[in-house]
Order: sequence, then C-alpha cells, then structure tokens
Amino acid sequence: MLYPEGSVILAPLSGYTDMPYRRSARRWGCKFAFTEMVDVASIAHCPERARKSLIRCDSENFLGVQLVGSDVEWLETSIKFLRDFKFEVLDLNLGCPVPKVTKKGAGSALLDTPDLAVRMAERAVDLSPFPVTAKMRLVSGGDMEQSVALAVRLRDGGICGITVHGRTAAEFYSGDVDADAIKSISEATRLPVVANGGIHDAVSAEHLRMASGCSRIMVAQGAMGNPWIFRMIEEPDFRPTLDEWKTECFTHVSEMVELYGEDSAIKMARKIVHDYLRGRGFGGAARDAASSLSRLSDLEKLLSSARPEGAGSPTRMLRI
Repeated sequence: MLYPEGSVILAPLSGYTDMPYRRSARRWGCKFAFTEMVDVASIAHCPERARKSLIRCDSENFLGVQLVGSDVEWLETSIKFLRDFKFEVLDLNLGCPVPKVTKKGAGSALLDTPDLAVRMAERAVDLSPFPVTAKMRLVSGGDMEQSVALAVRLRDGGICGITVHGRTAAEFYSGDVDADAIKSISEATRLPVVANGGIHDAVSAEHLRMASGCSRIMVAQGAMGNPWIFRMIEEPDFRPTLDEWKTECFTHVSEMVELYGEDSAIKMARKIVHDYLRGRGFGGAARDAASSLSRLSDLEKLLSSARPEGAGSPTRMLRI
C-alpha cells in the first residue's frame, strides 16, 4: 500500500514543489509529497538540467516523481535515467490542462488518446524500479463511463493506484468537483484512489472524503502559500500566528536562496511570497513590495512591517 488510509498528499506542482517548498510543507505535517512535474523531453534532451528538479532532502521519508509527456521512447529514456534516484512512486500525468503541455499531446490531452495513455502506462510498469501510478482528470463532464473505462484500462495495464482530479480539463481549476465520478472510478477499479480537487481547508477536505468515499486526498493549489493546510486538516481550528507566518515565509525563501543562489532564487520567490500574502488581508503596499524583491534583505524588510489590514480569507486567517 503506497499511502495509508487518511493520507494527505502534496501534489506535484510545476514550478513549485521543489525541495524548499516540500520542506516548508513537511514542517507543518506533510508526510507524502512529489517533486515538480517533470517533462520526459527535458530528461531525454537535457538530463543534467532536469536533475535539479529531482533533488531529494535526506529527511524526506516519502517522495514521488511525476512524469509528463506523450512520447513513449522519451518516457523509456526518462525512466532509465531515474534508476539512479530513489523514489517511492512514479506517477504519470494524464491531467495537466495547461496549453503548453496539451499542445504536445501530453497531460490531459492523453485523455483523448486512451490507447497511447495505456501504452505509456504499460511501458512505465515494465521499466520502472518504482511502483507506478497515474493522475488523471475526468474525460468528459456529466458522463462517467469514459473516465471509468480509462481508469480500468490503466489498472489492467499494471498501475497500482490512481489520483483523480474531479474536473475536466476544460474546467481547469474552477467549478464543482465531481465526487461521484471519483467514487465510481474507485469502485470500478478497486485500486487505492486518491481524491483531488478544491481542497483549501479542513471542511473541503472532509467533504471530498465523504462524498467520494476516498479517505486519501491530494492537496494542490490549497497548499500555495499555505503550508499549514496539512496541520489544519488534522486540527481544523488551527491557524498560524503572524510570527509563525513571517518565520515560515522567510525560511522558505532562505532555503531557495541556499539551493539556487540569491539572484535566481529571489526572482523565483516573488510568486511564492505573493502566495503567502494572498487572502490574508495584506494591502497593496505589501504586494507591490513582493513584486519588486531583488535581495533576501528586501523580504526581511517586507516581513518586518507586514501586518494584515483586514480580516482576510477565513481559510487562511492568521492569529494576530
């Protein structure tokens, strides 16, 4: 069993879930996490560049890697490259709806080419030294049959688990999550199914668990700037203090600086800091300062004076 009952898993997020991001989440209760989504083309053509996305902290007890692509040969090359690494699971992405991914026939575009999707899963199972899973979206809204049929074929191809984002690719990250469809896939495949989509707090986490019948859930956007969500799901009344928020934000970015160097890290960190600010009642001055960060000392200055001006989002409120 990859994930025990009740697991809360950090999703693979391209441009986000690097080692500093995961370390931040793990400080607040995250036990199961993934690397960033890695394109098989990047491994096939620039393996040393891709290597940085695969760095694992010695203290990470569970780490999965997710591959995205639509070329079977590049997938095979990537899996052979990954044999030099240690991961607990290899996941195939059949759900990313971003145009730069789908225009290459990868991500959620594979839902439209189920034969290719299944072939890639079968090859991954044949070659991978790690257990193989898949992460998929719904094939079409209002019709569970196609989604269930693909999930069953993936199971028959040898994968040992499926994560289901209960929306179609066209819906991106908006609209209701179809928990009934996730439940149907779970019942049809009898695999460990992880429910994904719309989890931003303890209430939404429990709702998806109950509605889908899946105790295992995956958090994606709800963790952006909110590493505390893992503790909040376990302790619904928990909220970080303002000091905890400041310390975590600074520590997260400091670890990025340590890994990438200050110039590169601070440019990358601007979006990270914006996520920490979002929904917590911080005004325009703080957001403007986040957009113009150029040194770690700029962040230190921002945080020293930052204070919410309003109530903020109920799901991300700080204890002042």
